Amino acid sequence: MAAVLTLALFALACPSVAFDLGQSTRCVSIPNQMKVCQNVGYSEMRLPNFLGHSSLEDEVVPRSEDWRPLLRTGCHPQAQAFLCSLIAPVCLDTFILPCRSLCLAVRDSCAPVLACQGHAWPEALDCDRFPAQEDMCLSPLQKYSHCAKDFPKPACQNCPSVEESPALKTVLDALCLHDFAVTAKLFRRRLASGEPEFEVEGRVEFIRQGPLLPYDTRHLLQQWLLINLRCAHYLVRPGRAQLYLLTGTVQPDGSLALARLFPWHKKDANIAVATRKWKHHRC
Repeated sequence: MAAVLTLALFALACPSVAFDLGQSTRCVSIPNQMKVCQNVGYSEMRLPNFLGHSSLEDEVVPRSEDWRPLLRTGCHPQAQAFLCSLIAPVCLDTFILPCRSLCLAVRDSCAPVLACQGHAWPEALDCDRFPAQEDMCLSPLQKYSHCAKDFPKPACQNCPSVEESPALKTVLDALCLHDFAVTAKLFRRRLASGEPEFEVEGRVEFIRQGPLLPYDTRHLLQQWLLINLRCAHYLVRPGRAQLYLLTGTVQPDGSLALARLFPWHKKDANIAVATRKWKHHRC
C-alpha cells in the first residue's frame, strides 16, 4: 500500500475543501465499487462528504479504497464505521459526525499500524476537530469482547531474520527457545493497481503450538503480514508460494512477535529432521 497510501494520507492532511456544515449537500447511493463502506448499515451517503470530496468517481471511491489495507489489519473494530462516517456520511436530516471519543479509540489502535508503515496519523483526522458530546455524534461501543485481550495479537516489530539452509543445531535451538513454531506457505501476488498483496496460503501446521489458537493462527499470521508490510516486502519473494518454518514468541502484553523464518526447500534435510526430533532434543 506504500505509494498509494502515501498519496491518500497527503490528501487527507491537506484537504482541498474544508467542509462547511451549512453548505448544500445531496444524497447519493453508496456505489458497489466503494468496497470500504459496504455493509455499514445504510445505503445512501451525503456529497460533499466531511473531507470535502464532491466527486464519487474522481475522489470519494479511489481515496476510500486506499484505506482497505489498513482496515484489513483489524486495527480497531470500529475503524470502518469511523472512516465511513467521514468519507460516506449517512444521509439523515442532521449531520452525524464521529465523537471525539471514537476518534481517540480508533487513533490509539490504528495510528501505531500507520507508524509501522511509515505514516503519521492524518491531520484531517485530528480528534480535537470532532464533538465531545456523545448524544449527537457516533460514539464508541462499550465492549467488544471480554476475553479478546487474552488472545495473541499481531503487532509492529523489527523484521525477523531469514535463514537459508540452516544447520540442524540452528533449527533445534530456535524450536527450543521460542514459544511457538509453525509451517506456513507465504504468497505474494500483484494486484491490478500494481501493489503487492501478501497472503497465507492453505493450512498452518503446528510444530510447537505454545499459546497460539489452532482456529485463529492462519488469520493471525495474515494480520501480521498486513501490519508489517515493509517486513513482508523483504521476507516474501514474488512468485510461487514458499513454505516457511516460522518461530516466535508471545509478549507479556499478548502481542505476537516472529523471531526466525526458515524457507523450507526440498533440499533442507536439517529442517525436516529438526521438526521430527526436536521434542526429544535436550533444550
